[in-house]
Amino acid sequence: MVSARADAATRPLRLGMVGGGEGAFIGAVHRMAARLDGQFELVAGALSSTPEKALRSAAALGLDPARSYPDFMAMARREARLKEGIEAVAIVTPNHQHVPAALAFLKAGIAVICDKPLANSLAEARRLVRAADAAGSLVCVTYNYSGYPMVRQARAMVADGLLGDLRVVQVEYPQDWLTEPLEATGQKQADWRTDPARAGAGGCIGDIGTHAFQLAEFVSGLSVQQVAADLSSCVAGRRVDDNAHILLRFAGGARGMLWASQVAPGNENGLKLRVYGSKGGLEWRQEHPNQLLWSPFGQPPQVLARGGPGLSPAATRVTRIPSGHPEGYLEAFATLYSEVARAIRARAAGEVCPPEVLFPTLHDGWRGMAFIDAAVRSAAANARWVTLASSPSAAS
Repeated sequence: MVSARADAATRPLRLGMVGGGEGAFIGAVHRMAARLDGQFELVAGALSSTPEKALRSAAALGLDPARSYPDFMAMARREARLKEGIEAVAIVTPNHQHVPAALAFLKAGIAVICDKPLANSLAEARRLVRAADAAGSLVCVTYNYSGYPMVRQARAMVADGLLGDLRVVQVEYPQDWLTEPLEATGQKQADWRTDPARAGAGGCIGDIGTHAFQLAEFVSGLSVQQVAADLSSCVAGRRVDDNAHILLRFAGGARGMLWASQVAPGNENGLKLRVYGSKGGLEWRQEHPNQLLWSPFGQPPQVLARGGPGLSPAATRVTRIPSGHPEGYLEAFATLYSEVARAIRARAAGEVCPPEVLFPTLHDGWRGMAFIDAAVRSAAANARWVTLASSPSAAS
């Protein structure tokens, strides 16, 4: 007979989902990522706030009708009581529902995988962090670009001192899909992302700027202490920012700049990071994710390729296929799900999760909210320097 512990170590973990029904983009991405490495099986969902749509969405995904729920509260209560209830839940709703849903599942003892940004406001984020800390719960925030092998290669090179003392960190994330008032047409994704009641005070900076911010901190290993932000709403009548220019001051003295825009024609998903130190520089582009440009000072630049020789263990352990066969967005997203699965399995076995397992935690989610809050306050004060809240207890 297979023991319960052995079974939990080998079978797919039972996953639930809140949001992500008909017409949702990110829900489908989460589902593909969750099953790519065979670590999760979707078995339950509250896939829409409209009960009829929730049932249709569940049926389209082959879920048991008895485990399609009208709301996340009912789902959390029942799944916590089931012998084979869900072990983790993916929250893929508009931002304003992240914290209420996460709190319901944390109270039920279920691990949470939450889309970014963590919350709708810093006050909400503080409430969630305190609740999760009190419960000792596992929370992942899906800053998925940290799952790319060559991003992890860059992080390892910085940590190993190959760049020397870091001086400059430049990150940008331009898109063009909101160049016109798409929200006025009723398009679902534009509608809620430009509504401050559902998206929060940060528009572009919340949607993609937090990705750029997290990537800069993840690779550099440095924390942003202060920001000076110029936020713009370029489209007439838009109620949130759609373009952001932000100066960054890092702990230790490094300086940086962050540009995020959703009104930059000709840019699809142009996330790019450049890190410069006293010994060399690195450049990584999300649209060409399998290469990393390494420029040791005084030597010819080198292009490091995913799957190639001489890469760090941090990169090779999250590489699935040989070089020349591109890995991209879905694989990077799947890396986070697989890392979370290892953490959940370790907890179930009463073991310490191996230190090489990396995924964005509740702390990263908090940092993203502190960044949004500081940027909004800075912009309101004519781009004066504003210090980021350093911890939930330090939030204003």
